[in-house]
Amino acid sequence: MRDFSVADDDFARRQRTFTDLYSNHHSWLHGWLRKKLGCSHRAADLAHDAFIRVLTLAEPHTIKEPRAFLATMAGRLLIDGARRRRIEQAYLEALAIQAHDAGMPDPEAIHVALEALEKIAVMLAGLPAKSREAFLLSRLDGLTYSEIAIELKVSASTVKNYVASALVHCYNTLYGADQPS
Repeated sequence: MRDFSVADDDFARRQRTFTDLYSNHHSWLHGWLRKKLGCSHRAADLAHDAFIRVLTLAEPHTIKEPRAFLATMAGRLLIDGARRRRIEQAYLEALAIQAHDAGMPDPEAIHVALEALEKIAVMLAGLPAKSREAFLLSRLDGLTYSEIAIELKVSASTVKNYVASALVHCYNTLYGADQPS
């Protein structure tokens, strides 16, 4: 049978060491980081991360100079964070270049296009189904009136009337029915 009392003693010692270290040095580390960073929130995050690293140490009780150790640990975390931000920035710049090279529009252009599409959708919603479908097949799919007539199972002249009525509807929606033609 295994003796768990040794493991329990080791755990209790680690817990005491960590609690003492945290109680005695956390506020100092937070203040030191706050002065370096100029931001209390980032300082608190880094202090927290430093103590998390202490938790992962195999033998935290062997730390002889806690403040020097914590300052070194926090300094390494600062360097790691700066590296990560540089990598993230380079990645974002590469994505921006790739998007630009691919001809992708910027977010503002996308927003304007989406607003225009919403207005068009509202405008087309006021059309009868056959007129709307004939108009979309003509304008979006580039089909001829004859091809649309086959698709809708109507005559080409009926398709012409559908598209004409859709265009009049769009004009009236945009400019008002009482405008001179």
